[in-house]
Amino acid sequence: MERREFVAYMVAGGCAGMCVDLTLFPLDTIKTRLQSPQGFQKAGGFRGVYAGVPSAAVGSFPNAAAFFVTYEFTKSLLGAGGGLAAPQAAPVTHMMAASLGEVVACLIRVPTEVVKQRTQASPSSSTYNMLLATLREEGFRGLYRGYSSTVLREQMKHNGGGGDFGAREREGCSAVIGFDVCQE
Repeated sequence: MERREFVAYMVAGGCAGMCVDLTLFPLDTIKTRLQSPQGFQKAGGFRGVYAGVPSAAVGSFPNAAAFFVTYEFTKSLLGAGGGLAAPQAAPVTHMMAASLGEVVACLIRVPTEVVKQRTQASPSSSTYNMLLATLREEGFRGLYRGYSSTVLREQMKHNGGGGDFGAREREGCSAVIGFDVCQE
């Protein structure tokens, strides 16, 4: 992968991920509070639906960028030669690339999700205080609570339908950054 492609995939993926995450953040907060053991109203109800947004904002760009770069790099490596270069193997190539992309992206996503969800369920606490409380009470491992299940969920989301995961994302991102990130 050339430097120009790397930067294009990183910027396109990061921007797309950040736009989606920040746009849908209030809905995510409501969902988290509906699932809270303390109940929707005690978890904050409709008040402070942007509680935890700093965690999402900080992690969103690098998370999406890591996925996109890993996905494209792996896809180009697998399709460069051998048995996975054949057109009929394209779905397998895309599935393997998306799988590895999720494993890498979740290294960033899970800690930010843990802090974000805990802040959403306790809107009186700041993102920073929630991060410190998690580290103090559970250590660094507490930030990765649910890593395996998150990776599995994301694998199913991307690979359940097979096909070319990135087509829509690349098309939209190409318009944002001004050139085709999909040039082979």
